[in-house]
Amino acid sequence: MPKLDGKIAVVTGGNSGIGLATAKVFVKEGARVYITGRRQAELETAATLLGPDATPIQGDVSRPADLDRLYDQIRSEAGRVDVVFANAGVAILAPLGSLTEEDVDNQLNVNVKGVIWTVQKALPLMRSGGSIILNASIVATMGWANWSVYSATKAAVRNFARTWSSDLRGRNIRVNAISPGVIPTPGHEKTGVGREALDRFMEHAASITPLARTGTEEEVAKVVAFLASDDSSFITASEIFVDGGIAQI
Repeated sequence: MPKLDGKIAVVTGGNSGIGLATAKVFVKEGARVYITGRRQAELETAATLLGPDATPIQGDVSRPADLDRLYDQIRSEAGRVDVVFANAGVAILAPLGSLTEEDVDNQLNVNVKGVIWTVQKALPLMRSGGSIILNASIVATMGWANWSVYSATKAAVRNFARTWSSDLRGRNIRVNAISPGVIPTPGHEKTGVGREALDRFMEHAASITPLARTGTEEEVAKVVAFLASDDSSFITASEIFVDGGIAQI
């Protein structure tokens, strides 16, 4: 039997990258998946790839009204949520001294507040045995130049996994975070870094991993699917690192 058979899952930022790769694994493992994204055309393309067990709902996690609309539709169609993968995020790279209020607000609104509202608004639909998975990053503990605001947002996400596990004590809802290493995704093209600099960054990232390569979206997706499954019922308030093809708890 598929490991997620019959489960209702939400994947924010499910129109590309890690989110889309995870939605593919969820569907393969028997889940009905609701994916969100800000770009309608890209979202519909992703839904076509995923097939009839995926429902695309356009929305921005930084807008609570969009999340209300998401969960109202799920309540009407499915009646519950079993899995939430709070994956949507943005990165805008700049050194201290060049940060703008708009860029800082954008990252905080999507990466921090968006995660809060994604999870909090799902709670009334979640039942015992549910799983919440947050997408953090290894940069939460790194000191890479230009990454200060993004790194701070991911440090917040890591802490949410710990504190929310305590908040939900007694409800039998697991909360875990994954902290992927550098994973080549379309999101890197939107960080404001030029192609040459991005290639150098990827080469450096590969050189410092045990397998001398960056990880893949599919490797991360398999870890998320494991955390979403009942096989991971013994894991809570944990952080899983996925870097260069290696998963560590």
